[in-house]
Amino acid sequence: MNPETRLFIDGELVDACSGNTYPNINPATEEVMGEVADAGAADMERAIAAARRAFDESGWPTNHQFRHRCLRQLQAGLGEIEPELKRLISAETGAPMGICGASGPQCSVPIGMMDFTLEHLAEFEWSRDIGIAEPMGQRSRRLVEKEAVGVVAAITPWNVPLQINLAKCVPALAAGCTLVLKAAPDTPWTAAMMGRVVKEHTDIPAGVFNVITASDPVQTGDQLVADPRVDMVSFTGSTAAGKQIMARAAAGVKKVFLELGGKSANIILDDADLDNALLSSLSVCYHAGQGCSLTTRLLIPQSRQQEVEELLKTYFGFIQYGDPSAEDQIMGPLINRRQHERVLSYIEQGKAEGARLLLGGGRPAHLERGYYVEPTVFVDVSNEMTIAREEIFGPVLSVISYQDEEDAIRIANDSSYGLSGAVHSADSERALRVARRLRTGTLMVNNGNYYAADAPFGGYKQSGIGREMGPEGFAEYLETKTIAIGV
Repeated sequence: MNPETRLFIDGELVDACSGNTYPNINPATEEVMGEVADAGAADMERAIAAARRAFDESGWPTNHQFRHRCLRQLQAGLGEIEPELKRLISAETGAPMGICGASGPQCSVPIGMMDFTLEHLAEFEWSRDIGIAEPMGQRSRRLVEKEAVGVVAAITPWNVPLQINLAKCVPALAAGCTLVLKAAPDTPWTAAMMGRVVKEHTDIPAGVFNVITASDPVQTGDQLVADPRVDMVSFTGSTAAGKQIMARAAAGVKKVFLELGGKSANIILDDADLDNALLSSLSVCYHAGQGCSLTTRLLIPQSRQQEVEELLKTYFGFIQYGDPSAEDQIMGPLINRRQHERVLSYIEQGKAEGARLLLGGGRPAHLERGYYVEPTVFVDVSNEMTIAREEIFGPVLSVISYQDEEDAIRIANDSSYGLSGAVHSADSERALRVARRLRTGTLMVNNGNYYAADAPFGGYKQSGIGREMGPEGFAEYLETKTIAIGV
């Protein structure tokens, strides 16, 4: 690999002002892969100042055709280094190459998904005439215009770094915003490579796009969120961190987009084909369960629990893991030691609160190194238990039985989260009726998949505010201005 290790500030790839670096650790081996610039307050100050100047003084916010051309250059540049990006993302995240390839969300797919935003930009109506009216006797022609929010703070997580970096940065840039991308400490190279591509492959003006990598996410994040020159904060991460960011942004009444945690329910209705429906429960192993929208609560009919348990034992036995270079695996390690210990502590808490461990529950015996946890399934879980209430972000499934359809809906909605969910039934219309009663932002019915560039993604309740992707995701980065002209 040939990773980029520098910050990208005001059009230049630069070391941290202090000269400090920090190690980038491979979660599959626990070994240091290399170093990356460790930004401090002075670096963040430079990045914010550059983004503010570029928004206020350059033609970026108003030259729509130029932005379109520059972003096409960015897409082409990312495409040129795609094989290298896949290896780098796999090494940083621990995601197996099987989900970094052509059909996975880690690399190829999000680069291709840029097409939607760029096509939307090319066709977007920036101004519309709503006609003449006479409010208060004043004859006026009215225009409604869309323009960029301003300077955006994009703060991203480590689980699917390129996908989320692009999901924030591309629509923000397309809308005419300038931005500072603050990468997750565990996946700095993915963001830094974007800086290199912008520098070497695009005509994006200096200051429009800036990348900060730092070992301390709190210090740099607080500085970025609180700075009055920043107009909007776009954050993906935990609900706890999202609440802190929202509170910090409130002092400046900044626009805030939050995509936060989830504890999504997968409802298997009593008429479902169990053999097929229960295959969906394996999604909890996808990227070792490190996905906010994964369905980590499995709701099953009480009358069919024995059947479910036997099938789960069989299906989870199919999961292979341990080699991130494998093209046929969906599960790798957890991201770091802290997360590894956190997931194992949730498993112990589940046992202590009375859930029955059906399988898994510890570090796999065949893997001495790496932050691995066995695929873990708890049964006899009540919806009041900690493992059913809190986001674990690991390969841990909680199986909860219900009495009837109404009980299943009640349990699914009994959560502070509302990000995703699934419903399985032999009757697709019945499944759709149930899906419409669930208080979540995305739903999968009979193995449907909502993940696409034109489909808005986001949650209800404490799963967030706003939507990413689709036309709604583009609109997050726009302001609306109404102009009345006397006639």
